[in-house]
Amino acid sequence: MKLYYSPASCAMSAHIALEEAGIAHHLEKVDLKTKVTETGLDYYRIHTQGSVPFLILPDGEGLSEAAVILQYIAEQNPATGLLPPAGSRARLRVQEWLNYIATELHKAHVPLFKAEYPDAAKALARAALTRAYDHVAAQLGTRPYLVGDQFTVADAYLFTVLNWHAFIDLDLALWPTLAAYHARIKARPAVQAVMQKEGLQTRAA
Repeated sequence: MKLYYSPASCAMSAHIALEEAGIAHHLEKVDLKTKVTETGLDYYRIHTQGSVPFLILPDGEGLSEAAVILQYIAEQNPATGLLPPAGSRARLRVQEWLNYIATELHKAHVPLFKAEYPDAAKALARAALTRAYDHVAAQLGTRPYLVGDQFTVADAYLFTVLNWHAFIDLDLALWPTLAAYHARIKARPAVQAVMQKEGLQTRAA
C-alpha cells in the first residue's frame, strides 16, 4: 500500500492505523498548497480531489476519505481489534464515532485554518467546536478509549483531530478528560513512530 499524506493532517489517522495494524506501506508527502508530491508529481493527476489521505491499494486502485480508509486498514488485520467484528454493537459504535469525528469535529476546525474566513465565521466555528469537545469529553467519561477498553481506528482519528488544538490556539486543558486521553494515545509506540516519521515530535501537539 502507498499512503499520500501531509504531516499533521487528517491523513495522520490512516498512518497511525497502518502502524498499529503492522501493515507494510510506503509514504509520499504532499504539499497541500502546491499540490505537488515529494517526488515532484502533480498530485491532481493521482487524486483529482487533491486531498489527503489517499491510499493506493495493492491492486493499484485508490481509496479516499479517512473514515473509509481507516476501516479498510483495520479489516486487513482483524486480530488487532482496530475494528470490532461485523454485526457487533461495538462495531456500530466505532462507525458512529468515525462519522461524528468526520462531520462534527474535523469539519468544525476548517474555518479556523483559513486566513480568508471572516472573524464572524471563525467565532461560530469555535463555538461549534467547543460544543463538540464538550460532547466527546462527556461521552468518553472514565473510559480509556472511545469504545471501552480497546483502542480502535476511531481513537486514531480522534487523536489526530485533537492534535490540532495546538494550531488553533485552543487550550485542551479546559477539558481534563480529553487532555488525559490525548496524552494516553500519544504515548502509544505506533503513534510515537508516526509522529517521528511526520516530523512532529518537537511540535506542541
